[in-house]
Amino acid sequence: MRFVWLLVKLKLSRMMVFRLSFFGGFFADALLFVVQILTFGLIFGQVDSIGGWGQGEMLVFIGTFSMINGINMLVFFFGLNDIPDKIRRGDLDHYLTKPGSALLRLTFENVNLGSAPLLLFSGGVIVYGVRVSGAEVTAALVLGYVVLVLLMTLLYYDMELILRSLTFFFLGDGAISTLEGSLLDLNFRVPGVIFQGPFKFLFYFVLPYGIMATVPTQALTGTLTLSGLVQALAVVVVFTAFALWFWKFGCRNYKSASS
Repeated sequence: MRFVWLLVKLKLSRMMVFRLSFFGGFFADALLFVVQILTFGLIFGQVDSIGGWGQGEMLVFIGTFSMINGINMLVFFFGLNDIPDKIRRGDLDHYLTKPGSALLRLTFENVNLGSAPLLLFSGGVIVYGVRVSGAEVTAALVLGYVVLVLLMTLLYYDMELILRSLTFFFLGDGAISTLEGSLLDLNFRVPGVIFQGPFKFLFYFVLPYGIMATVPTQALTGTLTLSGLVQALAVVVVFTAFALWFWKFGCRNYKSASS
C-alpha cells in the first residue's frame, strides 16, 4: 500500500504541471455520462420496459455502468491502456527489471482524478433509479451492492488485462480496441437480462461484460437469485485467476528491446 500511495503521489505531482489534463478528463467523462442519460431517455420514450425492467431498474443499471466505468477511469484504465505501446517499444523492460510487481506499478501509476466527479453523478442516478423503481432497499442490500460493484470492477480490470496481454503475441492492438469498444457499447447499454440461449452464454461466461452492471442492479433491486449470485462470483474468480496467469505467461514470452 505504501508503494501504491507513492505511485499516486508521483502521478498527482505530474498532474499539477499540466492542470488542464484534470479538467479534460472530467469533461470527457461528463460528456459520456450525458450521452448515456440521453440514450436512456430516447429508448424509454418509445417503450415501457426492457427485458422486464422498468425505468427505475434501467436508471440503476446506467448509474451502475457509469460507476464501474468511473472507478476504472479513475484507478487503472490509463495504466493498463498503455501496455501494448510499452510492449512494442520495449519500454516494458524498465518495469520487469525493477524490484516489485511490474503489474502493480502499471495498474496504479496513472490514476486520473478527473474521473472522480463521475462517481458522484453516477451515485445520484442510482439513488434516483431506486426511488423510481420503488424497490425496498435495506442496509444488507446496499452492502451487497457495493461489494458486487467492486467485484464487477475487478472483472472489468481482468478483461482489460487479458485483451492487452494479447499484444505479447500479436503486435497490432487496433482490432483488440475495436472489439472491446463494441462489446462495451452493447453490454453497458443493454441489460444482460435480455440475453437468452447462446447469447447469454457468450456474454455471461465467455466475454462476461453482460453481468458487470446487470448483477449489481439485480442485487440492489432485490431480483438477484442465489444461482445468479454464485455464477457471478465464480466468473470473477475464474477470470481473475486466468488474467494473472495470462499476464505472467505473456511476460515469459516477451521479446524485450535488448533481445
